Amino acid sequence: MSLTITCVVDNNAQPGSGLQNEHGLAFWIANEAGAVLFDTGQSGAALRHNLAALNLDATMLKAVAISHAHYDHTGGLPALAEQLAPGLPLYANSDLLRERFSQRDGIRRAIGLSVDANWLRAHFTLHLDDRPQQILSGVWTTGAITERPHPGGYVAHHEIRVGTGYAPDPYRDDLSLVLESARGLVVVCGCCHAGLLNTLEHVQRLFASPIVAIAGGTHLLNADVDTLEHIARTLHGWGTLRQIYLNHCSGEKVYHVLRQVMGDDIVHPCPAGTILDMEAEL
Repeated sequence: MSLTITCVVDNNAQPGSGLQNEHGLAFWIANEAGAVLFDTGQSGAALRHNLAALNLDATMLKAVAISHAHYDHTGGLPALAEQLAPGLPLYANSDLLRERFSQRDGIRRAIGLSVDANWLRAHFTLHLDDRPQQILSGVWTTGAITERPHPGGYVAHHEIRVGTGYAPDPYRDDLSLVLESARGLVVVCGCCHAGLLNTLEHVQRLFASPIVAIAGGTHLLNADVDTLEHIARTLHGWGTLRQIYLNHCSGEKVYHVLRQVMGDDIVHPCPAGTILDMEAEL
């Protein structure tokens, strides 16, 4: 069994790699069944450049999956579509197409998809569903994460349109990927607006195997130390996690807290250019 995760786009890039960095995220995930691109970064320029630099051919993709609608995860869709024949499957939550906004100091700006539903349908075969979806053998979406007893990655100025007004964004579209490895499950997060513990407990309810690794953005950059320590103690208490690779919206504090509780050999940064052979890492 093979499973490789390559960070294509992130806020940071490995020094000396020649890769571009931007506020965004994209992962190339490959196993024996093929390759999936999870999110597309913000601009498209970094996605194109970094795919080429990493010798990753977009025409080899079997599917695209989107963690949520925000521009820093979907902005590369037009650039990606230029490299593909129409009809590649695209997996996401059913709420992906909802408008999303950021409101600061009385100024509201759109922060969701830069393309509309008609454009998406012209370029991709859409699989938008609240239920978990199998993308390839060994690769699943989490589906909608509806049970959220733990803190989520909520941002006060993020909004959706409701009727003639606006309301806080509940991030109903937020999902992660679940990858099957020989040793257990690997959960790959986009921003984890639904909350890291909420997401992981959701996966535990749905899948029989233990979670052995986490990768991606966890939106813990604004979490207080008590929250981070609770998360760290909870994860450590499970006794199954072998590796954690954090990036994008995770923040610096979470590295230090998780390392104090779980150890430097388990918690790692994951900038663009990181290539993880999960069967070897685990």
